Amino acid sequence: MGLPLIDGIFPALIIAGALTTTTGDPSVTGILQTGLLIFGGSATVAVILAEMDGTRREQLTSILLLGVLLIPVAVAEAAVAETIETLLNFELFHRFAGLVILAVAAKTASSKVGEYLPSPSIIIGLGLVASLEPSGFELIVNPNPMRLLSAGAAAGTGVGFAGAVALFAPQLRGNVDIDLFRFGSSVALGMLALEVLGLMPTQAPVALGVLGVTALFSFDPGSDGADLDEFVDDAPSPESATPNANGAVADGGDDADPTDYDALVDDADETDDDSEPGYGYPGEEESRAPWL
Repeated sequence: MGLPLIDGIFPALIIAGALTTTTGDPSVTGILQTGLLIFGGSATVAVILAEMDGTRREQLTSILLLGVLLIPVAVAEAAVAETIETLLNFELFHRFAGLVILAVAAKTASSKVGEYLPSPSIIIGLGLVASLEPSGFELIVNPNPMRLLSAGAAAGTGVGFAGAVALFAPQLRGNVDIDLFRFGSSVALGMLALEVLGLMPTQAPVALGVLGVTALFSFDPGSDGADLDEFVDDAPSPESATPNANGAVADGGDDADPTDYDALVDDADETDDDSEPGYGYPGEEESRAPWL
């Protein structure tokens, strides 16, 4: 959750005006989209459901402690961003802000594609160099309070999202398709990038709509239990599946070799292990995704 503050994505969104309206007021849509997709998103969901240890109270405590650090840093970056903005060509840097979100969306959708793309910090660094205009530098000592409020609200939204996932983790774990949610989140990030670039022909919060539909489709309650019940119904009874002690087979068949039975059981176990779903990217051999 702190990566957007480190690699420069969050300051880039602030400078691009993603958190405020054209009049300078806080944008509720922008705050929600940034909090849920940039600070939250599929990476946060995967980490909490797949790797976060401890009781529910311990998980919530850890997330709240992170929020105590995250929100002030986000506000501080928003204050510094106003001074940095005076050094940049806004229209040019605006395009790089959209490109960095597209890069994050591509990396989220596919690790293979992400291997060929530069990191977000490199894209933002290139944007700073390309749009640098030192002649317009001005030290802002009284930053816009509405921008600071928007930055804190966006970070707080991400913390609240993570807390909600941790609170309902027992119900979500095993009932959420992480891969489907990850892919849908990447599409939502792509919509956010188009909105930042000004290519979205509507003012409607398309990214939030995509994220909502993704959350709905990726939630499949009772899917694991249904699969297990179907397996039990189709499984042969122990009497018919296990060979007799003397290896005899009904209806005059040949004697069964116990070693053959053991080999079949071993093969079945290996097949079950290979078919277990992981939290990795599509086509990834390891079950642990890079974002974890």
